[in-house]
Amino acid sequence: MRWSVILMLAALFGFGGGCHSTPSGNHASNGGGSGNGSGPSGGMSEEVYRVRRERMVSTQIEARGITDPRVLAAMRKVSRHLFIPEAERELAYDDGPVPIGEGQTISQPYIVALMTELIRPQPGDRVLEVGTGSGYQAAVLAELAAEVYTIEILEPLALRAASLLRDLGYANVHTRIGDGYRGWPEKAPFDAIIVTAAPGRVPEPLKQQLAPGGRLVIPVGTAYQELVLITRTASGFREEAVTPVRFVPMTGEAEKNR
Repeated sequence: MRWSVILMLAALFGFGGGCHSTPSGNHASNGGGSGNGSGPSGGMSEEVYRVRRERMVSTQIEARGITDPRVLAAMRKVSRHLFIPEAERELAYDDGPVPIGEGQTISQPYIVALMTELIRPQPGDRVLEVGTGSGYQAAVLAELAAEVYTIEILEPLALRAASLLRDLGYANVHTRIGDGYRGWPEKAPFDAIIVTAAPGRVPEPLKQQLAPGGRLVIPVGTAYQELVLITRTASGFREEAVTPVRFVPMTGEAEKNR
């Protein structure tokens, strides 16, 4: 029933995608501290942003069926506007994706909340994110899990996100510059994996890096995309289509497998 409601909503609202990513490469930096801090926010006061953030959660997220209290609390806590370039900051709490540079976007708030709820992050979990982008999804995950490992293929975005996450005190977020198609094998297994760019098909290395019972949520497709939830079971993998979405395409090795 819930997924049918989500599918109807998908027809009414445009779903934005995040940034491309997947392994290799160098560390952009590791975070420092813990929890969500505050930073320069441009023109409006923090109270105005707080009110907009509360309205975002109630009208865009709770109203569409997100019920996990920890996810809702994280969405209320993390200052989304800090992850958006100042010129676009007025749009931070709107119901849609927002440009963040390098041809990329920060995903629609509802989609961030939906993907987070789907992986069911627990306080002791280790989570992999493929596609750091602005760093916003990583910050939300850092409020919910023990450790977050996030990979970004575009160096300018990776460096900017790593710096911001460090400044905000997220010591449990570990960043890496590279192509995340093959995940982060030396840090596997992961209790959950979130992918914020769409490959033509699910990368097998990501599935293999799931711990038993682990959950992978990923947009899949080219002209038509679906958000897919994959769970590792005792006998293999269970796959479930969730809702139509629109994400930026995954680049790097994924382009060879379209």
